[in-house]
Amino acid sequence: MVNKVEGVYTPDYAVTPGEMLEYEMEARGMTQQELVRRTGVSAKHINELLSRKSPISPTMAIKLERAIGMPAQYWLNLEANYQEVVARLEEEKLLEADLGWLANIPYRKMVSFGWVADIKDTKGRLSEVLRFFGIASVRQWQQMWPNLSVAYRQTQKYDVSPEAVSAWLRQGEIQAGQLNCRPFDKKAFRAALDDIRSLSTKSPDVFLPELKQLCAGAGVAVVFVPCLPKTGVSGATRWINKDKAIIQLSLHYKSDDHLWFTFFHEAGHILLHGKKEMFLEGTNGLDNEKEEEANRFASNELISGKALKAFIDQHKPTKDNITCFADEVGISAGIVVGQLQHRGILPRAHCNDLKQFYTWDHE
Repeated sequence: MVNKVEGVYTPDYAVTPGEMLEYEMEARGMTQQELVRRTGVSAKHINELLSRKSPISPTMAIKLERAIGMPAQYWLNLEANYQEVVARLEEEKLLEADLGWLANIPYRKMVSFGWVADIKDTKGRLSEVLRFFGIASVRQWQQMWPNLSVAYRQTQKYDVSPEAVSAWLRQGEIQAGQLNCRPFDKKAFRAALDDIRSLSTKSPDVFLPELKQLCAGAGVAVVFVPCLPKTGVSGATRWINKDKAIIQLSLHYKSDDHLWFTFFHEAGHILLHGKKEMFLEGTNGLDNEKEEEANRFASNELISGKALKAFIDQHKPTKDNITCFADEVGISAGIVVGQLQHRGILPRAHCNDLKQFYTWDHE
């Protein structure tokens, strides 16, 4: 029998090099005693080769080449193939024991996003998920992902799955790894934010490439990764190394005020907080102090507190006034609406038609 994974056939049994050695000896009418004389090795060692108690070493492969006529590489390949099959059979047993974990992975959704191949066999599917995570087994996942130091800022209504969240994060790492970025430059990133702020008035086909380019020039990879079920994440920030940061944004929110506030919130984490930390906007592990710092940073970057206060004090929050104020400060009217709603100046249901609502791929 054979097992098939992505078009590659792998045997579910292992033929030992000793079996092949015995076959070649029989084909030549050669006894063990004769092979001992021809190779100069002990009868005990030949017996161990035939009974699979000893592997074929490079030295022994050369001796067999001379004694039997089959190339040394032939014997070494037999040994290597045997060792690989034995290892794979052992891994099959481990995969069998770990199949239950696969139920926690939103596999079908990951397939629909093109993150993993559509494999029907459950063991092959588990292998595909492990390759996606870049880990050897489920035990490595348990070591890597749940122990991350995270701070969440996502709505409390979500039943959060650690496996789904880690898959979302992993896809962000993969996408970020494909982006060319200059080494991180704090001053350059701070300056880039001034240009990025004005992009809020543009459509996604315009602001997306410019946003990514401006950030990449300062050492920050910006990636958009659609949500998986049971994540509800809006954004995350972490560092690949000391020279490259990631801002990962989901497609969870469709309005401009949510998108841009989340981006500047994550930018605040990069500028204000340590490179060893990871911030995942969600429900658990909340670091209130640092989250509030990032919130204040985002609010002030989008609209200075002084300018917003002056507007609130001097104008009624009508659509015309909001639009004029947004033009004056150079941001989208939807962001102004969002800030006024957050402060209770506007009811949540008012002026939402001033917001831009985005339609993303992979929704």
